[in-house]
Amino acid sequence: MNIKVIAFDADDTLWVNEPYFQETEEKFCELLAPYLSRHTLSQELFKTEIANLRLYGYGIKGYILSMIEAALQISNNTISNEVIAKIIQYGKELLEKPIELLDGVEEVLETLNPKYKIVVATKGDLLDQRRKLHNSGLGKYFHHIEVMSDKQEVDYSDLVKRLDIHPSEFLMIGNSLKSDVLPVLGIGGHAIHIPFHTTWAHEKIDHQVVHENFRDFEKIKDVLYLFQ
Repeated sequence: MNIKVIAFDADDTLWVNEPYFQETEEKFCELLAPYLSRHTLSQELFKTEIANLRLYGYGIKGYILSMIEAALQISNNTISNEVIAKIIQYGKELLEKPIELLDGVEEVLETLNPKYKIVVATKGDLLDQRRKLHNSGLGKYFHHIEVMSDKQEVDYSDLVKRLDIHPSEFLMIGNSLKSDVLPVLGIGGHAIHIPFHTTWAHEKIDHQVVHENFRDFEKIKDVLYLFQ
């Protein structure tokens, strides 16, 4: 691999994220339990999230708005102000969650940083992702942070152009096959998948990935074997 830039996804690649969303969803379902079953409430919230992605993008603030909208729809606009206030409180608690680095992350960044240009390429809210990166203490390892509105092939092509490199010189490392692997392979880049134990339903795919530029490792520290 003639790699010049290594990009890392942030949430559930560098630090814990999805379990916090699942905790919040559980609170939401408990709050709306008088209306529907736990499973149906979860489905309704997910449908609202997906419908709102084109308007709000990815991130906690859009999630808060989707919870409020879903609650209004589920209750036929009968929920109280107190319930809405509770949902907002859940969202703020989600925004204030501590940063829990995943095992081996800092060792990998410390090893690769002197040899390659290291960047963050993640989806989400710009303010929230910058806050997470600052609080993580990892900012010193990165040359650039790219908070993307989406992770399609065109988004990665734009990123590669801004980095002034050829796609074959770009390596993406992340936990999502759908967002961090397939579109990068599609533009001629390299990708490494590091699975996380929980994955948002929207990020799941139903087929295996087989490609000469693709690697699948169990832990992020295993990435270092490629660079020895």
